[in-house]
Amino acid sequence: MKQWIKSAIVVAAVSVAGSGSWAAETIKIGVNEPLTGAVAASGNYVTDGARIAADEINASGGVLGKQVELIIEDNKSNPKEAVSAAEKLIVRDKVPVMMGAWSSTYTLAVMPKLMEYGVPMVVETSSSGKITTSGNPWIFRISPTSEMEAKAFGGKVGELGIKKANFLVVNNDWGRGAGDEFAKMLKDSGIEVGVTETMDAKATDLSAQLASIKAAGGDTLFVTTGVEQITLVLKQAKEQQLDTRIITTGGSSSPDQLIEQAGGAAEGSQHILFFSPWFPETAPNADVAVKFVDEWKNRGLNFAGLTEGFRGYDGIMTIKAGIEAAGTAEPKAIQQALWGVKVKGVNGNIAFMKQGPEGKESGQNVPNIYLVKIEGGKVQPVK
Repeated sequence: MKQWIKSAIVVAAVSVAGSGSWAAETIKIGVNEPLTGAVAASGNYVTDGARIAADEINASGGVLGKQVELIIEDNKSNPKEAVSAAEKLIVRDKVPVMMGAWSSTYTLAVMPKLMEYGVPMVVETSSSGKITTSGNPWIFRISPTSEMEAKAFGGKVGELGIKKANFLVVNNDWGRGAGDEFAKMLKDSGIEVGVTETMDAKATDLSAQLASIKAAGGDTLFVTTGVEQITLVLKQAKEQQLDTRIITTGGSSSPDQLIEQAGGAAEGSQHILFFSPWFPETAPNADVAVKFVDEWKNRGLNFAGLTEGFRGYDGIMTIKAGIEAAGTAEPKAIQQALWGVKVKGVNGNIAFMKQGPEGKESGQNVPNIYLVKIEGGKVQPVK
């Protein structure tokens, strides 16, 4: 543990301006995540996972004979700050590849900088379809699109007996995109769709939206936002006696954190996740998943963060595979090499297919999806 702390802060001990010869001894990877602000919990969990991956890589000899160094920037849960962080990482820190930027809104804001400077970015969380269909060949996403998530969930709507659904989504590209894709999937399945209410990412009073949803009727409410705001939704829904099943989308709910912070209000809620850390032995790559969960626990990290932390681990391991395949830490070479990587990730096998306009395609992975529920104050699988 002391070793990774030391490696994480080494960048602070060496000035960028005078680090030319020193920088040649490491391979830098930029990390652009929300470490403060509205979705800080998620960004910190992702960064913790990235650190675990970097330490594992370095303990095994590094990449191309060099140690990996994470250059971590806080995008402050803000798209403008995400752009500034990306430009600093590229221009000042000279990173040849990045991981980020959690929210679809932040990632979409950063994407023009990737085009401008020609630097690839592995997207570990963002789900907006626009990210991989807008013609940016420097994007490689390991997380599912909202469309993929909705289609995968479609196989469960009959089993769950959903008759009418409403939506409460954060008012950004991620939330609106998820709402649109899930609504389309439900309509195609013959299920009635009621109202869609939006909320600002920083909103703390959701009474008006929940009142509208209650008046609309329905048996299911789909919620898309960060874990902090999901906690508020659960508490305020209980206060308003909203008698409906609540299902969160996007894989960012951290059910253990909801149990801790929302208490009884979380009871009965269901959550779509991309990793189920309570049952790592059931993951497609069980050996990788179990090892990751064990290391997370060994470091004393919050267990609730595992549903987000794995993204950072898989993202850095994917970048490592790209650098190894490229044989050099050069942006263009890494971009080309990422098309051929095959990584055994915590979520499952990672490989990229092409999405977007011909000649400008982005890379998209097809991840696994899980549905869990909170029952009796514990996380249980929904079979």
